[in-house]
Amino acid sequence: MRPVPNFPLEVSAILLDLDGTLLHTAPELAEAASRMLRDMNFTPVSQDLLTSYIGNGIGWLVKRALTGDMHATPDAALFDHAMPIFEKHYTELLLQSKPFDGVIEGLDAMKAAGFRLGCITNKLASYTIPLLKGVGLAPYFEIVLSGDTLPEKKPHPMPLLYAAEFFGVPPEKVLLIGDSLNDTVAARAANCPVFCVPYGYNHGEPVDTLDLDAKIADLTCALPLLKRV
Repeated sequence: MRPVPNFPLEVSAILLDLDGTLLHTAPELAEAASRMLRDMNFTPVSQDLLTSYIGNGIGWLVKRALTGDMHATPDAALFDHAMPIFEKHYTELLLQSKPFDGVIEGLDAMKAAGFRLGCITNKLASYTIPLLKGVGLAPYFEIVLSGDTLPEKKPHPMPLLYAAEFFGVPPEKVLLIGDSLNDTVAARAANCPVFCVPYGYNHGEPVDTLDLDAKIADLTCALPLLKRV
């Protein structure tokens, strides 16, 4: 049993997940998948079900939409045909995504308190960078690691360890704030503390069951639990 953390946690930097933590991207992702299925003459799938497929990157979203299964892998040729169709639609919808309540206020407070900030996501850089710039969040982050920046992505610890080295601090002084199992697994493997928000995309499962240090209602609730070092 992991010991109960002593609050406030002493950290120097904060890493934030993108989809489901900073930005409400599910409507656009689900709509792009829906349009892809329509163009391919597949049976329509509900937006709620498509939303439940979000969380491990666009590739898995497309695979799940094609198969109706969280773990199945479609025929390679079918997947290769589907991906560009999805990407076309998602590119058209990308900048419709909006920050969740409390995100701007939380980021402002973190910056004002002197925390160094980074963004770690499994989303491809070709979407991540334009999205952060388009919604005005890019200036908050010293480092942005996308799903294709490094050889590994969450739930592998590599992005978190890379960011800790970038900040020049030990991983245990770097907090990850996310919304899913991917985030908690990556954080534990990297020896980083981890908070989760309850409003994100954990495949419809509550974050309370995850191995985390705290559940926070939104980003503004993180600071009272932290001490900058």
